[in-house]
Amino acid sequence: MRVFLDTSVLVAAVVLKHESHPRAFPLLERVQNGKDEGFVAAHSLAEMYAILTKLPPPYRHAPEQALLSIEENVLKHFKVTSLAGNDYASLIREAAVVGIQGGTIYNAVLLKSAEKSNPERVFTLNLKHFLAVAPRNLGPKLSAP
Repeated sequence: MRVFLDTSVLVAAVVLKHESHPRAFPLLERVQNGKDEGFVAAHSLAEMYAILTKLPPPYRHAPEQALLSIEENVLKHFKVTSLAGNDYASLIREAAVVGIQGGTIYNAVLLKSAEKSNPERVFTLNLKHFLAVAPRNLGPKLSAP
């Protein structure tokens, strides 16, 4: 199955003490074992690094640990989708028309990136927020782990 994992799922999957680790890790593991074809947004790589290096102690990763975690758990196993400049311009126009404000735009960025991978399932721990901005074609594919 073609699956797209958002940042919230990736972080929960690699942080053992995260409350959602037991739900998120099996998704990561399925991609790592070749059972699913995994996709992530390029934007999620930066978000993941930022989150891992700013978690409260003792969960905080040193920069080198965060890099290693991203390389070993994500980059080795997932295909990375990204938006071009014209994709961002189009997304901002669409967001303005439908009234998306503030940080919600980042959920829209992830969903726009997900569209590029044509996934069968998009997994997020922020299902309510993603459903609020999901394009019609992705809404039915959204799931929480």
